[in-house]
Amino acid sequence: MASAGLQFFAFMLALFGVFGDIAATLLPNWKVNADVGSNIITAITQMQGLWMDCTWYSTGMFSCTLKYSVLSLPVYIQTARTTMVMSCILSAFGICITTVGMKCTKLGGDTESKSHTCFAGGVCFILAGIFGLVPTSWYTREIISNFLDQTIPESSKHEPGGAVYIGFISAGFLLVAGVIFCTSCFKKQQRAWVYPPKQQHLPSTMQESNAGYNLKDYV
Repeated sequence: MASAGLQFFAFMLALFGVFGDIAATLLPNWKVNADVGSNIITAITQMQGLWMDCTWYSTGMFSCTLKYSVLSLPVYIQTARTTMVMSCILSAFGICITTVGMKCTKLGGDTESKSHTCFAGGVCFILAGIFGLVPTSWYTREIISNFLDQTIPESSKHEPGGAVYIGFISAGFLLVAGVIFCTSCFKKQQRAWVYPPKQQHLPSTMQESNAGYNLKDYV
């Protein structure tokens, strides 16, 4: 198993990944459109997220509208909702599991059991990172394709918002943490395979005497 310091570093990365994952899921600025217009006083910033659309005016007013209808949303937004929620759930499970299996904690039983627990937590982190990376990549692709489309007016074009970047960074943190936890367990198992436990061999004279004694019993 890797050192306790390396596991603690991976655990901190996973914590940052979980918090970033939750923040990216809830934030309304997945894509942003700034319309300055003819007067800076009437400038507005339109933000669209997974769950709500918000508009911020330069005068300080701020209004949001929830997206109640699910079927009316595009496919990539529906997929992003599902995968981001799954990413949050899996990363939370990973935090609970690795807390038990970490070397610096006194939970989880013996060393072998803690190693298997760390491996399970690492798998949860890797899956959470993949589930977080898929929607951010797909969402960014849709934003860029619409931005480069000449048939779409300039007022309807958007740019990636802060939530997308937070999602990318959080997914990277979760993937790195999962790889560290899984690798630590794999190294321990590989060490056990390379260096098998030594078997005790009895002297040849003792083995012969035991064989003779067994033959006499059956005569």
